[in-house]
Amino acid sequence: MRILYLNPSGQMGGAEVSLRDLLASVRAAEPNWELWLVLGQDGPMAGKAREMGVQVIVAPFPSALANIGDAGRGPLALAWSLIKAVAGIAAYTRQLAAIHRRLQPDIVHTNGFKMHVLGLWARSNGTPVIWHIRDYISSRPVMKRLLRFHAPFCAAAITNSASVSRDVQSVCGPKLDAHCIYNGIDLQVYSPEGDKADLDALSGMAPAQRWSVRIGLIATTARWKGHEVFLRALARLPGDFPFRAYVIGGPIYQTEKSQYTLDELRALTIKLQIAGKTGFTGFVQDPASAIRALDVVVHASTEPEPFGRVIAEAMACGRAVIISASGGARELISEGHDALAHPPGDDAILAERIAELARDPELRRRMGSAGRVTAERRFNRSRLAAQLVPVYRMVTAQAAPAIPAQSGALR
Repeated sequence: MRILYLNPSGQMGGAEVSLRDLLASVRAAEPNWELWLVLGQDGPMAGKAREMGVQVIVAPFPSALANIGDAGRGPLALAWSLIKAVAGIAAYTRQLAAIHRRLQPDIVHTNGFKMHVLGLWARSNGTPVIWHIRDYISSRPVMKRLLRFHAPFCAAAITNSASVSRDVQSVCGPKLDAHCIYNGIDLQVYSPEGDKADLDALSGMAPAQRWSVRIGLIATTARWKGHEVFLRALARLPGDFPFRAYVIGGPIYQTEKSQYTLDELRALTIKLQIAGKTGFTGFVQDPASAIRALDVVVHASTEPEPFGRVIAEAMACGRAVIISASGGARELISEGHDALAHPPGDDAILAERIAELARDPELRRRMGSAGRVTAERRFNRSRLAAQLVPVYRMVTAQAAPAIPAQSGALR
């Protein structure tokens, strides 16, 4: 089988890390299959895919197409960005169509909203297209309408949680099969044993006191990831509380106004009077080593999290975790057994949960051990191919309808 994967970014965000794990699992299970990856931006993802024997084509998005996004945009600004992107969208669709004709894949597997639509527009000969949906459609005013229109021409959807599956079917209807396959984690990389990053050095700070509890939020700086909630929760801790906090990660996406800058977050720590206790590492090459350097990992998303990859990674590393309890993230844990939880956006309760874990080393140990067991049972990436390959075989056995000619107006 020849599969063509389409992904908008070459940077290693959560969607790209999850795609890398999927490719690794399929490659191991089906070594004779031919796997191709088209990226809308060059970056580390290209090299990681090539290392696994995936053939990579970097076809950069035109800037106007790259900057389109529903997040943080008013309707007028969004409409204007779409108008500016029309020519670039048409040109990019033709480029993808040429790649498709040359490769003649058996399946097109799209990763990312823009690629879901472009992948359908560019395919030929009724090739089945599978949407891998890793986010909520209903919260995206433009993509919600586009995907609803195009859903009848999509062979199937893969989602990363039951919560996302329900959302997909609420928008696209029950005729679009949505298969929930949790993201996979490399349990050898994400393990309690291994190197620990020097987070103080990465942050440009003096070493923390030996008895300090290390608390971290690991995420891109997308505005909904809860950085402000995290920092405000830290500011609620008593002034003599021995902690060192870390914001790990940085901006990676091209979409305008969808993420904080690190300078904005640093300014907030000064305002909250926690600058001396809070470090910013930026992007960390080895996130597992960063997780192992922490005592408590905080997930603070203010909107429902489709999956919450860092939750699974921190559990696999045997670390105590606090989650924002909504969406797919809520499915991953058993509260009080392998993690604690707080209501999304509630910095007061988050501060209480942080203090509870920080004061009780034995509770941290018990939660970390239980989390590792959960990760081994639910998130081992070797199961990805076992769940995904049957979907591939199913869609190739079915005829995929062609998109009506009038949909070309969308280009």
